[in-house]
Amino acid sequence: MIRLAALLLALTIAPAAFAQGKSALTNPTALREQAPATYKVKFDTSKGPFVVEVHRDWAPLGADRFYNLVKNGFYDQGRFFRVIPGFMVQFGINADPAISAKWRTARINDDPVTKSNIRGLITFATAGPNTRTTQVFINYADNSRLDQNGFAPFGQVISGMSAVDALYGGYGEGAPSGNGPEQGRIQSEGNAYLMSSFPKLDYIKSATIAP
Repeated sequence: MIRLAALLLALTIAPAAFAQGKSALTNPTALREQAPATYKVKFDTSKGPFVVEVHRDWAPLGADRFYNLVKNGFYDQGRFFRVIPGFMVQFGINADPAISAKWRTARINDDPVTKSNIRGLITFATAGPNTRTTQVFINYADNSRLDQNGFAPFGQVISGMSAVDALYGGYGEGAPSGNGPEQGRIQSEGNAYLMSSFPKLDYIKSATIAP
């Protein structure tokens, strides 16, 4: 009876906890906690786990934003929607278009570039000066040419890079330049679009702050 009662209690609490986490993501202005000086994020993906170590002194605004997103489950179930072998892998559009809509204009200012975009380093994507929101990429190669354009790495993959290398890249560049997913549709339709039109994409089961 005790074990059954505990199970029923867990089933009652789990939906409430999930709803609370999702609710937090609908208010970007409230998620402004300062990150620790260094922290680790464990990604459990469809290709296996990898761990990112973030250094706040490399890019403090980026490190803080990433910390708040991970802590509140933003990246969970998200797809690696832009995988360019020999270049980089990009992710960071929420699985739920209603949440994506809240973050599209939640921009943070640029950080000075203190580290170079070399293999294994993770960086926020931008659409120009001071436009960083939620999308990030992991460099597959030496992409130091990106440094001059304001792409500021904030962390690095310290284990599991083989899983990152194994992410499905057969769709190539995104539309309209290539045959891959169109970012506008990912924003407006979420995982429903990706799962129906690009079913081979790998995804994040969960991203959590590691102890």
